[in-house]
Amino acid sequence: MSYDLIFLVEEPSIEIVLTEILPKIIPAEISFICIPHQGKQDLVKSIPRKLKAFQFSPNTKFIIVHDQDSHDCQKLKSELLNICQKAGNFDVIVRIICHELESWFLGDLLAVEKAYNLEQNTLSKKQNNKKFRNPDQLNSAKQELRN
Repeated sequence: MSYDLIFLVEEPSIEIVLTEILPKIIPAEISFICIPHQGKQDLVKSIPRKLKAFQFSPNTKFIIVHDQDSHDCQKLKSELLNICQKAGNFDVIVRIICHELESWFLGDLLAVEKAYNLEQNTLSKKQNNKKFRNPDQLNSAKQELRN
């Protein structure tokens, strides 16, 4: 099968989010696949292999999705694009999730509360806390979600 968009993602949680969101924001005639990896190192190692393996359609676009974590996002993006160019693919889109995927959820705790059918105000009451006003500034959004 040929895909229009191939997402190479750092971890299964990003795949889950994209699989839910993409059908709502892209036209139905655009096909996609998300290929999760087991972390940053696994993703980076597999990029050249995957770019070569899936180069069967000139219309296929690759999108690499990577958490920023503690990296300088411009330097990280440049490094990933360099890996793609060395693999012979110059038409890859790299998107860095600033700071980490879980920060997206902390931006709207009411939506998370509703999505997981949690008791009203269990999470959303935290939205007014100073640290949740700018979730990208948190050291570990994942840890904040657990708390």
